[in-house]
Amino acid sequence: MIPFLHERWPVFFEDNHLLVVYKPAGLLSQGDETGEADLLDLSKAWIKERHHKPGRVFLGLVHRLDRPVAGVMVFARTSKAAARLSDQIRNRRMRKVYLAVVEGRPPSDEGRLVHVIERRERAVRIVPHPTPSGREARLAYRVRDAAGGRSLVEIELETGRKHQIRLQFAYVGCPVVGDVRYDAPCALPSRPIALFASQIAVEHPTRGERLAFTAPPPQGWPWPGLETADSPFWNWDDYEIPAGSF
Repeated sequence: MIPFLHERWPVFFEDNHLLVVYKPAGLLSQGDETGEADLLDLSKAWIKERHHKPGRVFLGLVHRLDRPVAGVMVFARTSKAAARLSDQIRNRRMRKVYLAVVEGRPPSDEGRLVHVIERRERAVRIVPHPTPSGREARLAYRVRDAAGGRSLVEIELETGRKHQIRLQFAYVGCPVVGDVRYDAPCALPSRPIALFASQIAVEHPTRGERLAFTAPPPQGWPWPGLETADSPFWNWDDYEIPAGSF
């Protein structure tokens, strides 16, 4: 496994078409008006340094993880790869699996959640009936364990709506642990939420080969027994990357 900016920060895959890297909680996927560090720009700088590339580096963002969410992200290293990955997302050929620790117990040990999510500017909410600005959100889940008033849940997205997992589990009375924005009773230290993008599977954009990338839950994950010797740090602040390193 190639290290990224730190020996505990993994790169899962790299070739001329793809870059698959870990995103810590607290780090933006893409830059915004705050001007704070983001994974896209850090990854461009890493590629430039690693391969001694002159000029600007192309890296295509085809999906995002919310800032307080950690896990696996895929970037496209060419415009052709970006277009083909985007097509996989549109046609639901990109598989995304998450782990979450939620408050309480979901309605059943295994099932699907289907809701309508309405988005207005930056706000999103679940509405009881279809609306002109509402879109259907679907996911499948399986309860892997339960203890202490919480559940460990494995989730596979069928659609990719903004804050979908967070909204849907809060709506059924099981907010993600630490997610005070969506009804969790308290925040976690450093304010991550217990939602982790544990696996992503894609078709290689030129070879057509099916590739799957899996990350172990990070250090400090609020469910015992899941960390491994390769577990990355959970939070961006834990890496202590000096400013201007890349």
